[in-house]
Amino acid sequence: MDYVIIGNSAAGVGAIEGIREIDAASRVTVISDEPYHTYSRPLISYYLADKVDWEQMKFRSDDFYAENNVETKLGVKATGINEAANSVNLANGEEVGFDKLLVATGGTPFIPPLEGINKDNIYNFIKVDDAESIAGEIKDLETGKVVILGAGLIGLKAAEALVKQGLEVTVVELADQVLSAILDKEAAKLVQQHLEAKGINFIFEDTIAEFLGGEKVTGVKLESEQKLDCDLAVVAVGVRPNTEIVKETDIEVNQGIIVNDRLETNTEDIYAAGDVAEGEDLVRKMKSVVPIWPDAYNQGRTAGMNMAGVAEKYAESFPRNSIGFFGLPMITAGIINPDGKEYEVLVTKDEDKKVYKKIVLRDDRIVGFIYLNDIDRAGILIDLIKEEKNIAEVKDQLLSDDFGYLSFDKGWRQERLAK
Repeated sequence: MDYVIIGNSAAGVGAIEGIREIDAASRVTVISDEPYHTYSRPLISYYLADKVDWEQMKFRSDDFYAENNVETKLGVKATGINEAANSVNLANGEEVGFDKLLVATGGTPFIPPLEGINKDNIYNFIKVDDAESIAGEIKDLETGKVVILGAGLIGLKAAEALVKQGLEVTVVELADQVLSAILDKEAAKLVQQHLEAKGINFIFEDTIAEFLGGEKVTGVKLESEQKLDCDLAVVAVGVRPNTEIVKETDIEVNQGIIVNDRLETNTEDIYAAGDVAEGEDLVRKMKSVVPIWPDAYNQGRTAGMNMAGVAEKYAESFPRNSIGFFGLPMITAGIINPDGKEYEVLVTKDEDKKVYKKIVLRDDRIVGFIYLNDIDRAGILIDLIKEEKNIAEVKDQLLSDDFGYLSFDKGWRQERLAK
């Protein structure tokens, strides 16, 4: 059996480990356009801020590939899939045959078609190469001013890292709040105040119309006609599933590559996992792309086990994020801005302590929450979402400080522990 994995991040690693749980002997080949050992992409902002080094960035030990008997083709791009021949075409002209294939190509940054966007010192921020390039650039900045387009997770982590490097950072955001994908307006306001206190400047309900300068950016012009000086810019307006590899195939694609609960595509022997895959969302009850690190790993592991012949289902995919900025932690999950009479919302807030808790219920089941700065019991809520547990008996305790598994009846707790 020849297993081939395109991608060397969380889903790819998960697939290797899933395969090796079942099949210790067959050939496994990993193909990646990045030349590096597998590393943790969520840490690139800490890498840019000099909080972690390359060794700490590694997602697995140096001997991971050797220990798992994996052949690597790193630094070479997979350019296409020949479904009839069961092979992957590489940019160097090589063809790699497979019996089972996993597409784990992750996401690719969305680049808006803005005037001047191809200048030398305008960067994305999703790979270690981006962090390396920015780190090399900031040593020689004249003004020390940076403009970041986008106040989502990627843009704000870049802003945090650059402020810690002593730079003056302005974030331009088309929406009227930070982190609109994972926070409601109340929580976003508290986070924005915290970030502003740390030195990040914001311009909302506006966007960049043009990057100014010659070969290098010297400023930006906004849609509002306002101009900002800068000698470095970061574009962080979103990431899309990197489906380019399947463009000339019969593999079904919507936003991402469509998969079932075994991570199988519509083409026999070809699987997809991680940020490139579009599977069933446990909370929304529809197909969606859920681009989060732990989900990518778990999908990859499940795909690997199925590739190796064990029927394993993955049904725990839903949006969730655990992140922090300048010491302010937050965990959010599922539906955070419900729209409909079927939802019930529980909220508590302490502005002085920057504490905000919001839980969204549907049919007495938790389908989403925001926990800001007081996150101790957020893990319990994640588990309750996964299990789709009816919480009617403890609804009035959900936001209390002493809420926990002991709040539930003894029979259910024992049943859960027995699983």
